[in-house]
Amino acid sequence: MAKEKVKNPRILIVTPEITYLPEGMGNLAGKMSAKAGGMADVSASLTSALYQLGADVHVALPHYRRMFHIETAQLVSDELRKYKSHLSDERIHLAEDRCFYYRDTVYDRGDGNVKLALAFQREVINNIIPHVQPDLIHCNDWMTGLIPAAARRMGIPCLFTVHNIHTQKLTLAQVEDAGIDAAEFWSNLYYSYPPYSYEESRNNNPIDLQASGCFAAHFINTVSPTFLEEIVNGWHAFVPDSIRNEMRNKYNAGCAAGILNAPDAADNPATDDKIPFKYGPENHWEMKRQNKLALQHALGLEENPDAPLFFWPSRLDPVQKGPQLLTDITYRFLDKYAADGAQLAIIANGPYQQPFWDIQSFHGISKRLAVHNFDGRLSQLGFAASDFTLMPSLFEPCGLPQMQAPIYGSLAIAHNTGGLHDTVNPLDWNASRGNGFVFDTYDSGGLMWAMEQAMAFYHQPQNVREREIARIMRESLKRFNHEECAREYIKLYEKMLDRPLVKRSTAD
Repeated sequence: MAKEKVKNPRILIVTPEITYLPEGMGNLAGKMSAKAGGMADVSASLTSALYQLGADVHVALPHYRRMFHIETAQLVSDELRKYKSHLSDERIHLAEDRCFYYRDTVYDRGDGNVKLALAFQREVINNIIPHVQPDLIHCNDWMTGLIPAAARRMGIPCLFTVHNIHTQKLTLAQVEDAGIDAAEFWSNLYYSYPPYSYEESRNNNPIDLQASGCFAAHFINTVSPTFLEEIVNGWHAFVPDSIRNEMRNKYNAGCAAGILNAPDAADNPATDDKIPFKYGPENHWEMKRQNKLALQHALGLEENPDAPLFFWPSRLDPVQKGPQLLTDITYRFLDKYAADGAQLAIIANGPYQQPFWDIQSFHGISKRLAVHNFDGRLSQLGFAASDFTLMPSLFEPCGLPQMQAPIYGSLAIAHNTGGLHDTVNPLDWNASRGNGFVFDTYDSGGLMWAMEQAMAFYHQPQNVREREIARIMRESLKRFNHEECAREYIKLYEKMLDRPLVKRSTAD
């Protein structure tokens, strides 16, 4: 009997941002790059992994013409027809609206994000889903929060990924004025108060987009297993009750998971073009010393390759990232370890730049404390040059610097919370296990203790430090990568579909 082709389940990934797409997905794949955060990396790596696996994967994203460097006004009519046919025939589905065409960034600073979200979701619900006819839809964050409700109405399983605890609210009237027939799925949305009827709720009962995504989706995930558990267990007062309750409901129903993000594949000191001296686990010792001298020269620090160098890579945000813990102890720490020449390099923006400038000026320690605005190239050099990376966050939905740092041989100093708990394990150099220094009590004393533990490691013999850093670099390259991240999402898709993503042709 003739072979029967078994259809693979079709996956539609809906995301407002992405960093790249595999070339085979279409002639335009190499142009697709619009990034604001880790969501872009996860969406790109997951799509690429699915495509390489042979899965029937499709992507829906806004048509950011300017960011994609596509100017259709310059195309003659034949080229334009060919361009449009490529879009319809291939796996990349662009949401068309003028509000996307001339943008330089994914998000606005003000209320314009709601308009962008509505335009994106209108095109996905009205045009892209009917055209693609997916077997599963994967949505990302509040900008896709209406789609799980529409998917449930259509009978399509939907995964909703919560990257950040942020939401927007709008009414059914606003949704419908944007061209989305919300009357079809209004009962699957999450409202500010329990709705009595469609008519009663249409104008005066705002929809919570992030909570709606959690409420209507068949399965949800956060980008850290521990952060999910913290939310469910009532931690973090900044999490709105609406989002917490819906995440808790999914968790208690066995329909929630935590899947860690991963650093960009370009974050590898052996291939990183942003650092002057490339290296791997086998030759990190001397090359990191050379990179340290380069960073010290660039920042005006004392040029000493033996000085223990601590690096701050994150936003100087006192609400989340904890810079105030460091300002409390900066001078005391640098003074205590003056004989070692201890240094602190801050390459980050935020409201807490000024306190560090004040400490530097008051104590006259510009050769040991440097503060510099964020710069991508300089930040990569910070990982390559430093011995330790500081991540004392109060909370952390995932975090990437603590995963980037050990790949570069810089050991993380982290508060025991969220994604930091999942990725930083206490170093035991005698037993050759662990990859950093963790403190439990969120105060300056806790951070000081962890930094002192780091200095205890720095005082170990060179052969011990060299051995442990090489081990940590090798383990981190295997553990923190997009392939591992994508593998977990694929397992989740197959659980939701109750079948594998790729099947071979079968013969009777």
